[in-house]
Amino acid sequence: MNNIELLEELKKLKAIADVGLLYAKNDYDKERYQELQEMSHRLLSGVSGHDMEIIKSIFPAAADYPTAKVDIRGLAISPENEILLVRESLDGKWSLPGGWADVGCSPKETIIKEFREETGLSVAVKALLAVFDKRFHAHPPQPFHVYKMVFYCELTSFKFAKGFDVLDIQYFAIDRLPELSEDRILKSQIELLYQKVRSSDFQAYVD
Repeated sequence: MNNIELLEELKKLKAIADVGLLYAKNDYDKERYQELQEMSHRLLSGVSGHDMEIIKSIFPAAADYPTAKVDIRGLAISPENEILLVRESLDGKWSLPGGWADVGCSPKETIIKEFREETGLSVAVKALLAVFDKRFHAHPPQPFHVYKMVFYCELTSFKFAKGFDVLDIQYFAIDRLPELSEDRILKSQIELLYQKVRSSDFQAYVD
């Protein structure tokens, strides 16, 4: 078992401990699940190389049933068939516009808002292209289990107004993609999404 596979197993172990602590009915069970939680923290610290306090801050005590996080992205294509990308301020690399799903917004409302805030552009959401489970793709390891929803978005305005959290906005040809922020999107995923749009295949890919 490699470190990535081990990390996935440890995240499951941590989730089992969290659920047990939430729903345990007696002190004996609570003590056992607390021990299991502490064990998962120690093992995660060993696998990641991070201090225990950092691990605990990344994995706070669950206040509700643990679930996967949802990342929402949008693919927009220019009239010249180039892909709109934003350069992320966190790592200086490029990604499809988007971010974490917002409480109180539908997925479509979220991606419309993300386009407006990051690029200044207005879009019409046309189709859900894919639901990726990041475990099944070559993303860097991370502490959370993430589903990535990607929508095909048709541009309805074309004047850029860069948001505070992006460094740049540009169009790129599919065969000339820049260095991508691989925690957010992969070249293989963009190629799959682009091909679906170009071939008018709007049945969602689902992992």
